[in-house]
Amino acid sequence: MNIVLAVLVIAVLGGLFGYGLSFAEKKLAVKKDPRVLALEPIMPGANCGVCGYAGCNAYAAAVALGAAPIGLCSPGGSSLDAKMAEIMGQKIEASGDTRRQVAHVMCRGNIEFTTKDYEYDGMLDCNAASLLFAGDNSCKDGCLHLGSCIAVCPVDAISKDEDGYIIVDEETCISCGKCVTICPNGVMQMIYEDSEYVIECNSHEPGGKIRKQCSVACIGCMICERKFPESGCKVEKFLSTFDQSVPHSQIADAAEACPTKCIIKR
Repeated sequence: MNIVLAVLVIAVLGGLFGYGLSFAEKKLAVKKDPRVLALEPIMPGANCGVCGYAGCNAYAAAVALGAAPIGLCSPGGSSLDAKMAEIMGQKIEASGDTRRQVAHVMCRGNIEFTTKDYEYDGMLDCNAASLLFAGDNSCKDGCLHLGSCIAVCPVDAISKDEDGYIIVDEETCISCGKCVTICPNGVMQMIYEDSEYVIECNSHEPGGKIRKQCSVACIGCMICERKFPESGCKVEKFLSTFDQSVPHSQIADAAEACPTKCIIKR
């Protein structure tokens, strides 16, 4: 009898406490702004923090409150900006170029092509290695291959292959730019996804010096610029670059003529 009574008492108390919690939840619930509720589902969910907020939902709430502007989400791109503007009842000016950008390693040098000043045996972090004589590469502008970019990528789009090259999976890349920020030598850069060619070098050393350091570096010879003026290539501080925002008729010819073959077809 005592056991039955105890069970009944516990059941009644449980019911009362449950009702009390349910009542408190309804009375004390903080109602979300309907705009926040509309914004949250369309966010990319990467939570990369590039917008300056703790995550996608935090950014959505800031936009709804008017504390943050639309357009800070790199992974979402222009399509997300348009959706957010519609929800917020705002008009946004279309940017000049809405093509998707992805991260790319502007360096072909590895142990096969690049000489070493010493044997690094420290923390497997590019920023740590760069503190010691700017890294072990003789070329002080090249990739250190230690994977700081791999560690910060929020979607695991960056890896290292068997030859030591840092590889970006462009389909997985969300264009957040974290790898660009973390790279101590500025080797990781953003390029247009549909760009057919890229100049994979980051060195500004004169040709005579860089030839001794790396056999696949740009030597600033200006062949691409002078012989192929329609290639879009321009040499500044011994490094050739070209404008990816528009097509160039002679870039393939410039790539073929490049002595070190640093102009690469993707």
